[in-house]
Amino acid sequence: MKIIIIIFAILVMLTIISQLYFTMVTTETQPYKIIKTEKDFEIRLYPSAVMATTSMNVISYKELSSTGFRKLASFIFGGNADNRNIAMTTPVHMDIGDPKSSISFVMPSNYNMNNLPKPKDSSIIITSTAEEYFAAMQFSGYAGDSDIKKYASKLEDALKAHGIEYYGNYSFLGYNAPYQFWGRKNEIIVKVRFE
Repeated sequence: MKIIIIIFAILVMLTIISQLYFTMVTTETQPYKIIKTEKDFEIRLYPSAVMATTSMNVISYKELSSTGFRKLASFIFGGNADNRNIAMTTPVHMDIGDPKSSISFVMPSNYNMNNLPKPKDSSIIITSTAEEYFAAMQFSGYAGDSDIKKYASKLEDALKAHGIEYYGNYSFLGYNAPYQFWGRKNEIIVKVRFE
């Protein structure tokens, strides 16, 4: 019985240490400027960014996040013309639609369209986004399709209540590795017309 308690205590300590590590590790995060803050959401201005994107004929977060993430991870972990490792950034962008969805990694700020190595996988497209305004609503925990729909609906209601015009698809932004249990951050964003 003592051995089981000791093993359990060691596992708990390792879990706590690993979670503290993930909260302290600094990963480059896509920059934005907060333009306006409301009770439930923010209006942000995102500058242009270089993105690696793959699209798939799936309609759920689970399908997109597993298969799509693996494709993009393969690209940044050497699956490119230079066999170069590219640092992971946050957030991961997911646009879940019907019948096609896409997942994107933001490339580190030291890369541009000229110096980013080309993907070996032809289904991965490299683009440079335009500077755009977005409304963003944050939520915590592990996300799933029902959470994404719930918060997209809440954001839509909040924007309508404030008379803010929005357009395009809602996107999910995920900030944490799957093995980070605490302090998880998720967001729903949508493009807005804002002056």
